Amino acid sequence: MKVSLSTDLTNQIKDFKVGILFYKDIVVSDSPQMLKGRLQLFQESLFFDLQETPVAEQKSVLEWKKIFKTFGKDPNRYRPSSEALIRRVAKQQYLSTIHSAVDLNNFFSLQYQIPIGLYDADHIQGDVTIRVGQADEVFEGLNGRENQAENLIVSCDDVGPFGSPFVDSKRTSVTTDTKNAMHVVYLSPSLSEDEAPKLVESLGNMFHQLHGGDFQYSVLTAGHLTHTFT
Repeated sequence: MKVSLSTDLTNQIKDFKVGILFYKDIVVSDSPQMLKGRLQLFQESLFFDLQETPVAEQKSVLEWKKIFKTFGKDPNRYRPSSEALIRRVAKQQYLSTIHSAVDLNNFFSLQYQIPIGLYDADHIQGDVTIRVGQADEVFEGLNGRENQAENLIVSCDDVGPFGSPFVDSKRTSVTTDTKNAMHVVYLSPSLSEDEAPKLVESLGNMFHQLHGGDFQYSVLTAGHLTHTFT
């Protein structure tokens, strides 16, 4: 599968970058107690940190709100998924467990404070392009609504948009039946090109340790717009 980053994004934000990971032959199950406990403890710790630095003052939150605004999406109406998670923690509305893959993905998003999409690769059709959504594009989201893709950063296959840093689609959602998966890590532009691969590989290693199988990864940037996964 080929994954491409559109110049529509890099022309507007020269340091725009995304990490892509492909996992093969994974096993998704109920979360082990270790993960449940770690997620709970991290949320409790983050809650106290947010008393010192409110959500609206978090560097990563401000950076992603600016990105949404750059492409014409109101960041107060369409919050980046990482900000939405952080705001839940700030209200002590802690995340309930779903299964090992989603729970770990939520942990990553809270830890790195960036939007991260996780998808069932077997439900993706054709190659993938990460670009700006068009006026006539919609997708059914995990939020239970039909979401307008216009001016939203989206991951698309031959069918259309299936993910975004706002919300992901039901069509490619990961379940306990998922055997092959793809991560789209929406890295902060301020993260250096030296640090970006280290973060993505670290994330992949942690996911692999819990779910088994094999994984490949790449970081797409203005200087590396396309990568083919085998």
